[in-house]
Amino acid sequence: MSATLVKSGYAPVNGLQMYYEIHGEGKPLVLIHGGGSSIYVTFGNILPHLAQYTQIIAVDLQAHGRTSDRDAPETFEQDADDVAALIEYLGIQKANIFGFSNGANTTMQVAVRHPDIVDHLIVASGFYKRDGVYPWLWDFLQEKAELSNMPQPLQDAYMQLNNDVEGLRNMHNKDRDRMCNFKDWSDDDIRGINSPTLIMIGDRDVVTPEHAVAMYRLLPNARVCILPGGHGDYIGELLMNPKYQDAPERTAGIIKDFLEHNA
Repeated sequence: MSATLVKSGYAPVNGLQMYYEIHGEGKPLVLIHGGGSSIYVTFGNILPHLAQYTQIIAVDLQAHGRTSDRDAPETFEQDADDVAALIEYLGIQKANIFGFSNGANTTMQVAVRHPDIVDHLIVASGFYKRDGVYPWLWDFLQEKAELSNMPQPLQDAYMQLNNDVEGLRNMHNKDRDRMCNFKDWSDDDIRGINSPTLIMIGDRDVVTPEHAVAMYRLLPNARVCILPGGHGDYIGELLMNPKYQDAPERTAGIIKDFLEHNA
């Protein structure tokens, strides 16, 4: 756990007990993790760098990490409503929001559904249309996405927090089903996001560079950044290639510059 930790707790949010942590001081930056993950799986390596210059509010989403589940499928829209409710619970009027992978999709939905609480957005390895993701990922999700094929470090990270195999299986299956059932969002939804937005992907990501640029073209106030590495390498996600160990600090600097110089 980071030395910058100020507070942690559980918030009663839309029928969940949502786990959150607050690190550092300054304007709030909400971190939304990826699928099959939790706060430190996604952000463990970049969070300390971010917390040096801004306040971090990191969350575990429905059925992930330390947060409880509800008797309903996961959706990006519901996750967005949960994050918005947490922000309100904490008494924050407006926040910057940084989501990775599935968390980036949730970040966009926060901006679509709750624009008044959003200042800046960082959309990292997110997508809004199925063809924005390489076909091999959809093939894998449809044909091979079983718990036995989930990367072992992700399984271990969940079990360290919960020691509940059925909870792990539930999280995996809900994440898989949400992706398999994903329907394209409209261009108008994306075009309607007026917040300054930084779109980030790796050049070997699961999201295509063409899709990142398409989102950049649609958004009225966007920047785009394509960094070396695969999915999560540039932020230091748990499964990162070790050769990118210095990337999280550099990426935190890019985010700092974006937040400070894009009104």
